[in-house]
Amino acid sequence: MTDSQLIREIKDGNVELYSTLMTRYQKKILSFIYQMLRSAKLELMAEDLCSETFYKAYRSLHSFREVDASFSTWLYTIARNTVLSELRKNKAAHLSLDDTTYIPAAPAEAAPEQALLRSEKVSKVRDAINNLPEKQRSALILREYDGMDYQEIANILGQTVSAVKSLLFRARASVKTQMESYYSEPAAIQTYEELKYR
Repeated sequence: MTDSQLIREIKDGNVELYSTLMTRYQKKILSFIYQMLRSAKLELMAEDLCSETFYKAYRSLHSFREVDASFSTWLYTIARNTVLSELRKNKAAHLSLDDTTYIPAAPAEAAPEQALLRSEKVSKVRDAINNLPEKQRSALILREYDGMDYQEIANILGQTVSAVKSLLFRARASVKTQMESYYSEPAAIQTYEELKYR
């Protein structure tokens, strides 16, 4: 069943189908929330906030209108607002990616120092992203981690598509500039393109 079909059935009283929607989106929403919480060292709250997101969505499902946004976009908006509210409560306004999900492994034949250098470069990219303003960071997470299109990101962030493109342009330029301060060799700057947002 599509999201639309499930939502119609749930609104008609088949509330047990909500678990199907949860299963469909839980991993992505949990990952998004986890990444937003890392810099505040509140990542242990990710599961609770994920549950809260789905609870809020369920409570408000009667007001969801598909003509305004897709269910996934609406759900990400709720997740983002839930996290920002929690961060405000914890006086942790500075969001970041920090050490997120993936550090690429070096090939088995690679020298240990090459693996270490590559891992360090990934860490530097993440550090650079940590320094971005919240909306730029959120836009990058949604675009690079979740593969969302500009319109979906615009809906989640409450921005126009052109504003989202501008946020992403400024964010990428800032990351690249920060990487240049870490590495003086042009070849090293390419690691931003190779490793960005893994």
